[in-house]
Amino acid sequence: QVQLVQSGGGLVQAGASLRLSCSGTTQSFGSYAVGWFRQVPGHAREFVAVISWSSTFIVYADSLKGRFTISRDKAKNTVYLQMSNLSPEDTAVYYCAARGDASRDADDYNYWGLGTQVTVSS
Repeated sequence: QVQLVQSGGGLVQAGASLRLSCSGTTQSFGSYAVGWFRQVPGHAREFVAVISWSSTFIVYADSLKGRFTISRDKAKNTVYLQMSNLSPEDTAVYYCAARGDASRDADDYNYWGLGTQVTVSS
């Protein structure tokens, strides 16, 4: 069983960039697809991006294409979400999640990080 440890996040101004990290506690993390989701209070968890275990399959939410980039470093057992040109609408708790195959559906994921708050001020 793998645990996901998230880091990054915080308070930034509109237009800034931020990088979130999601690290696996076991080497098996490298064999999982990893997705990023975000959630604001009172709303369902929203798909952000997903990367396959091999990094050959990457999908973004249509509304985020061009601003967010997902990547993974197998040597560091870590997946990153680079976010640029942030706006107040990006304010949310961001979660990473892992499963065998890539999916856009949060319900498909077996393992979840604890989440990290991203707040973008105007």
